[in-house]
Amino acid sequence: NSLSDRPVSYGSTSSSASSRDSHCSLGGRPVLGSAPERDHDSGAIRLELVPAQQLEEEETGRQTPTPTNQSHADIQSPEGRKVQYVDRVVEEILETEKTYVQDLRSIVQDYLESISNQSLLLLGDEERNSLFGNIREIYRFNSDLLHDLEKCNANPVAIAKCFVAKSEDFHIYTQYCTNYPRSVAVLTECMRNKTVAKFLRERQESLKHSLPLGSYLLKPVQRILKYHLLLHEIATHLEKDSEMYDVIQEAIDTMQRVAWHINDMKRKHEHAVRLQVCEPYTHTHTHSYTHYVPLGSYISYFTRNTRG
Repeated sequence: NSLSDRPVSYGSTSSSASSRDSHCSLGGRPVLGSAPERDHDSGAIRLELVPAQQLEEEETGRQTPTPTNQSHADIQSPEGRKVQYVDRVVEEILETEKTYVQDLRSIVQDYLESISNQSLLLLGDEERNSLFGNIREIYRFNSDLLHDLEKCNANPVAIAKCFVAKSEDFHIYTQYCTNYPRSVAVLTECMRNKTVAKFLRERQESLKHSLPLGSYLLKPVQRILKYHLLLHEIATHLEKDSEMYDVIQEAIDTMQRVAWHINDMKRKHEHAVRLQVCEPYTHTHTHSYTHYVPLGSYISYFTRNTRG
């Protein structure tokens, strides 16, 4: 079967580590449901979309500034409200992407490079690579994506085409998400080392970050599983027979396949590690016993421990 024929997992993660991803920057109204439900089977967090009807009902009771090129009657019409809502979702995509890229820059420059430049060897190469994964690659890619999105002049069709054009490049997230449980295991060990723990706490304080490094390392896992949800919010307010709808739907399908592929690779990786754990003990397999925990469990742990 092709990827497009496979079911897509809508499981995602939500915590205070990405509050801008889950709340609209205009008026503070959520684009995505702000009350995530726990997936009891996997231990992960599942986001629920706010029903379009509910969003429209909220919109009717909210006063919004009328653009100079549109009459008050146009804004109050159902079609006018849909256009207005699409514009807000587009702005939300751009603003949250900008914030996300800033967070990635902070991980790379303020943590990874700072650790690498210390005269005192805080982490070995292997530990450092496991902790940060391919975060540099993701930072470069999303910086380019943001640049392309900003050139779209807030045009939903142009933005959708950006996601379709870069569909293959998004698979760099597979490596990051597959490595994420290992990253959490290394970070846990780091926090047991007084010298490293002190360095990370002081780094957080000097950067005036309200959240620790662990919350920042979770952000790529959260972000990649939210793109298709944001695009879906645009599609729900378009006429299905319009040309714009077809382009947006293609982008949704593209990002759903990316999300499915990442989830599938994660499951295969976890299964492979399980098989290693079940093999007879030999000295070459000692690492397998200490670092396997399903990704969902780590996400749940950080969701519980990074709030506030």
